[in-house]
Amino acid sequence: MSIDKTAIRNAATVIVIRDRMTTPSILMGQRGSKAAFMPNKFVFPGGAVDAADAHVPLGSSLPAQCAARIAEDADPALARAIPVAAIRELWEETGLILGTKGTWPDEIPADWGTFAASGHLPHAEPLQFVFRALTPPGRPRRFDARFFLVDVDAIASDPDNFDNACDELSHLQWVPLTEARSFDMPFITEVVLAEVEARARELEPPASVPYFKNNDEESLFLRMRGHTTPYKGQN
Repeated sequence: MSIDKTAIRNAATVIVIRDRMTTPSILMGQRGSKAAFMPNKFVFPGGAVDAADAHVPLGSSLPAQCAARIAEDADPALARAIPVAAIRELWEETGLILGTKGTWPDEIPADWGTFAASGHLPHAEPLQFVFRALTPPGRPRRFDARFFLVDVDAIASDPDNFDNACDELSHLQWVPLTEARSFDMPFITEVVLAEVEARARELEPPASVPYFKNNDEESLFLRMRGHTTPYKGQN
């Protein structure tokens, strides 16, 4: 099946943070030189939502406040699919398991076979929704990306073992927050990084979530608080 390169795809990104109260660092990797989207750039693990993500069983759900903010100006069904996609992408690109012990049903989606074999179900509760960004028009790929912050203590596997990672990201490493800006990264990653720096030692959800909304008419910097509004489709 071919992908419509002009369509806006929902996406999820995970920022794993460790030693947040002392010398915080975050997990980053480098995209390949031949990647159609952001080649050679250092990024956080993440990617597009798959249709099957909406049907994957969860060991725990996203916190209610985060789910409400995900559903603001979006299809409410994404409050389930997006955190699942975040956990899947983290597993695929780093080999890290954000999971809780549990039993899968008999039929396991193809992308989840090795994750399920570890004896874990996706664990969405530790994910903290901290940023949303819509790729500007004119780019080779456009994503409506949601960024989640999660503490390394929620990871069920060895946080230094990337043996199960696919080859989409290279040079996976824990980057000290004080050094992250020296890496070659996309503009939006720098913007999100500033939010992470401000929240590194904050365990409670933010008062509101920044939304960098670039539609065909204008660029807006909004704040999301979880207000329910009728969804009118993607701009």
